[in-house]
Amino acid sequence: MLCIKHHSTDPYYNIATDEYIFKNLKEDCFMLWRNDNAIIVGKHQNTLAEINTEYVEKQGIKVVRRLSGGGAVYHDLGNLNFSFTRTGEESNLVDFKRYTLPIIEVLQNLGVDAKFEGRNDLTIDGKKFSGNAEHVFKNKVLHHGTLLYSSEMKNVSGGLKVSPLKYKDRAIKSIPKRVTNITEHLKSPLSLDEFTDLIMNHILSTFEGARMYEFTPEDIEAIQKLRDEKYATWEWNYGHSPSYNFKQGVKTTGGVIEMNLDVKKGMIEGAKIEGDFFHINDIEDVENLLIGCAHNKKEIDKKLSTLNLSEYFNNISKADLLAAMF
Repeated sequence: MLCIKHHSTDPYYNIATDEYIFKNLKEDCFMLWRNDNAIIVGKHQNTLAEINTEYVEKQGIKVVRRLSGGGAVYHDLGNLNFSFTRTGEESNLVDFKRYTLPIIEVLQNLGVDAKFEGRNDLTIDGKKFSGNAEHVFKNKVLHHGTLLYSSEMKNVSGGLKVSPLKYKDRAIKSIPKRVTNITEHLKSPLSLDEFTDLIMNHILSTFEGARMYEFTPEDIEAIQKLRDEKYATWEWNYGHSPSYNFKQGVKTTGGVIEMNLDVKKGMIEGAKIEGDFFHINDIEDVENLLIGCAHNKKEIDKKLSTLNLSEYFNNISKADLLAAMF
């Protein structure tokens, strides 16, 4: 098994690395890696339904869709991620306990009572410190998990906090759980680098044939290409969301605006603006302008900039309209 200690902290690059390893390296692999400020959403999730857009933009948090299913998770530099890829029989590839056992063993050796609970979580004293997800294609599995070590908990709750009334769709929703950092349960202080080394050394000593691997220049070039052309794009991270109906109201100086959008593959297919505001010209022009536009703040901003909105709304600005749509 190839063991990789990945040094990049770019979320787009790192999620691309996961896919590259899964699809291009024939040997089984294990990788440890970290992301700087990011929310990683499951492949089948509605991105805008999972994130607090205003908070995410203010904090500079990147949003990336991964290859596997499951719920949205927050990553920062206090969070350590691990990935396994394995080739085997299709009938026994999905096994969350198998891939999380090494983590439990390392923590138990440190005197931490870590346990596997529920469908895919690791807990300490009933609090979650690790979420796990898997992606299977033919006879190969990608398993990856998070390890909250010394994460900024306020960002975990702030970035993923969103009103459940905004959306109606059939996508998978993330269920908030009580979380904890591993550092809170250690008997003696241990740096994240030291903890990382403990896990890697445990893998190297317990998996037959395990050895360290460094990416080749060809590997790096291919990963960068996948990052730029897929994982850093709005089309993958937002546009890949399932169809949904967006409904949100905001109170402005000109009255309440309620925005109703029908969105499919990230594109607005229907728009209805309601509320107790006073309009001047028929707002159907604004509604029609939105149809065919991506549910993306920059794109909608450009569209709205083509109209003199004061000819349609009394005391309602472009910023007010954008706030009602995100």
